[in-house]
Amino acid sequence: MFDEIMEKFEGSPSQQAVIRLLLERGFSVNDEGRVVSGAIEIPNTQIAREIGVDRRVVDSTTDAILDDDELRRIFQNISHFPSLMDLAPVLDLSVVTVAVSDADAAGIIAEITTMIAEHGISIRQAISDDPEFSDEPRLYVVTEEPLPGDLLNEITALPFVRKLELS
Repeated sequence: MFDEIMEKFEGSPSQQAVIRLLLERGFSVNDEGRVVSGAIEIPNTQIAREIGVDRRVVDSTTDAILDDDELRRIFQNISHFPSLMDLAPVLDLSVVTVAVSDADAAGIIAEITTMIAEHGISIRQAISDDPEFSDEPRLYVVTEEPLPGDLLNEITALPFVRKLELS
């Protein structure tokens, strides 16, 4: 899906940058063509400044979104949810980041979270990047306590795990 969306803007790397930002941040586009997070409007100048483009690029991108029925449905229904990952150090939580070799494979989240739960560790949040919207999708698991070494070794040994990071 991500590739299909980006193809619609293949002639404009600047518009692709706008699309990428909207998807990464969970920003929507309302009926007036304004970028929003919930009901809060985000000025196009701020978006343009963030990605280093002219404000008119943001305007033309949101116009193109509203002119395309498929893009309109996608970008009017995106929502953002709060993540505990950045708050983990403040709240004394742990974050395990798992990169996998085949993010489309079934059961990755279930297998990893089951292993953690079987060790009696409470999972506060699990977030996974959608392989359709991310070049390098990852699974982020926020836990009440650090995972013990034996569990980290078990997770690392799973055939689909490419890399494991702790924070």
